[in-house]
Amino acid sequence: MATAPGEPDEWQFVEYEVPDPREGEITVRVRAAGVNPADAKHVASPRSGAEFPVPIGYEISGEIVAMGPDTRIGSGEARVGDEVVAFRVRGGYAETVTIPAEKAFSKPTTLSHAEAANLLLAGTTAAEMLGVTGVAPGETILLHGASGAVGVSVLQQAALRGVRMIGTASAARAGVVRELGGVPVEYGPGLADRVRGLAGGAVAAALDAVGTDEAVDVSLQLVRDRTRIVTIAAFGRAESEGIIAIAGSMPESARFRDEVRPDLIALAQSGDLVVPVAKTFPLAEAPAALTFLAGGHPGGKLALIP
Repeated sequence: MATAPGEPDEWQFVEYEVPDPREGEITVRVRAAGVNPADAKHVASPRSGAEFPVPIGYEISGEIVAMGPDTRIGSGEARVGDEVVAFRVRGGYAETVTIPAEKAFSKPTTLSHAEAANLLLAGTTAAEMLGVTGVAPGETILLHGASGAVGVSVLQQAALRGVRMIGTASAARAGVVRELGGVPVEYGPGLADRVRGLAGGAVAAALDAVGTDEAVDVSLQLVRDRTRIVTIAAFGRAESEGIIAIAGSMPESARFRDEVRPDLIALAQSGDLVVPVAKTFPLAEAPAALTFLAGGHPGGKLALIP
């Protein structure tokens, strides 16, 4: 946990007695915890409403080891021993954790624990980006950061909707974009012209998963309707330019992401939504995992294994 604002190497592992689950709660033995930029970002500096110490980790995959009385999980009936995935929890970087039962869903059998622990934060963010911009079948959409965790989920969900995605990526990552049904384009000077050439017509919307000035500037050049440009990172530019910004801390975003969880789990169960995992770390090496992630381009999601 973070005992005070600071970097991951200042976090502390502490022993604690896991509380017995009350009605509406379950206790989960964590088999994998997802690693996300928000894990470190949200405790890096003092924030309004944040009281330290703060337990770290928003999404997990594991198995139920105890249930409160008269308790159902988010996907319905469950029992001790069932495998679950949970999102928007507190303290997922743990061996065992007691959480609200409604945050847990039956784990897709098609995913490993490391994959399942990384399904929902990126997946719900991607779904909201597509939702708030009103993306429709047959449209051509620009996606900045197409080979990142959110971008990879956007590409898959967009392909299922019959949407043509042009996605920015480095030359080394172009194959990832292409494999997931997107049209890769290298970022850098001249990006707008390259996108125009690939689009062969109007770019209906732009989704920014990187937050750079280039991403915002090119989106503004190519998309007339600013209500069809969304960012998950460039919040200052969103306010000044009149484009949409979304974040899990915003009530509307939180509501959308909670509601879409069952849909994403169903897509994963059917094999239509995969979660590339680049590397796993022992739980004790959580700071090293966050350092690796902060270095950029990890090549897939990361997971901590207790």
